[in-house]
Amino acid sequence: MKNIIIDNGIIFRPDNKFHTGTIAISNGRITNDIPENAIRINAEGLYVIPGLTDIHFHGCMGHDFCEGTHEAFTAIAEYEAMNGITTICPATMTLPENDLTRIMRAAKSFSRENSALIGINLEGPFISRQKKGAQNPAYIVPPDVEMLRRLQGESGGLIRVATVAPETDGAISFIEDAKSLAKISIAHTACDYDTAKIAFEAGASHVTHLYNAMNGINHRNPGPIVAALESGAMAELICDGVHIHPAVVRMTMKLFGADRVIFISDSLEAAGMPDGEYTLGGQKVIKHGRRATLEDGMTLAGSVTNLMECMRLTVTEMGIPLEDAVKCACVNPVKAIGLDGVYGRIETGRAANIVMLDGDLNVSGVIYRSNHFRSRAFS
Repeated sequence: MKNIIIDNGIIFRPDNKFHTGTIAISNGRITNDIPENAIRINAEGLYVIPGLTDIHFHGCMGHDFCEGTHEAFTAIAEYEAMNGITTICPATMTLPENDLTRIMRAAKSFSRENSALIGINLEGPFISRQKKGAQNPAYIVPPDVEMLRRLQGESGGLIRVATVAPETDGAISFIEDAKSLAKISIAHTACDYDTAKIAFEAGASHVTHLYNAMNGINHRNPGPIVAALESGAMAELICDGVHIHPAVVRMTMKLFGADRVIFISDSLEAAGMPDGEYTLGGQKVIKHGRRATLEDGMTLAGSVTNLMECMRLTVTEMGIPLEDAVKCACVNPVKAIGLDGVYGRIETGRAANIVMLDGDLNVSGVIYRSNHFRSRAFS
């Protein structure tokens, strides 16, 4: 199905507001012209938004990105698409370089045939042992720009975000040298305000899952969160209702503003699966409801909620305006990884990745890779 016309939809336009209107699609792109022989979709009463982009998640449906197989990548991409997440930038775990190299090569190969995979988020291994979270401490190494350069080469340039704990040995020089290779993010860090400020001045411009695996805000020791706020950095936020209290989500939106917050899921292979035992980076994870922890029952191990569910929760349970939520789940993620000219907006010339939502924000239909799917087709 190459030509599609969406009529009467409540469309999220580039001014970040909803307007009733029509969208024309030809050969997978949004166009001003009305294409011939088009399939017409009546979207009356439906919100029509850009496809979501998750720039930080590990897996779903029993598969982890770090499996590094075509089967895993396909299952992940299909599950995400059926839930309205039409472009993905999965995250790695802290692993040995040879494992990361294998994953990079596999991702490069897969991305050539599947346009959903638009990047990689290198979450480890340049992190703090003190704030490792669910990352495996056995494979943590000091920041190494040559290692990043090798991995970037193996990926074909897919690494969009590389994380670092700025207090570790050599981290600041790493940031200065690596910022030309990928977006540098502060992550899994025990650093204080002053060290974080130096890191942002050196070229870091992103924060991985704000609040989680880092020092919190104290009125005498403001920590990296305040440094990020003052620096203008963009900040990821896990909005699964478990990692961050709704009041803090609201506060963050007011402090950072809707232009700088990126909703992420940080989901693991247990997303879309029943309660039980799963793995993350070689460690056992227990899923119970919306919560996933390591065997200690306390350490959160990513989420089990996909990004569409996260976005819906911010609106229905956290009081975030729908326009702001769409911006944080669709527009800001691709902006953060430098692909905002291709994805993230319903605008002439951009990829026609589009999601239709009913009044309860449930997925009614998805247009993805020039095909139109109804949500029930995935159930």
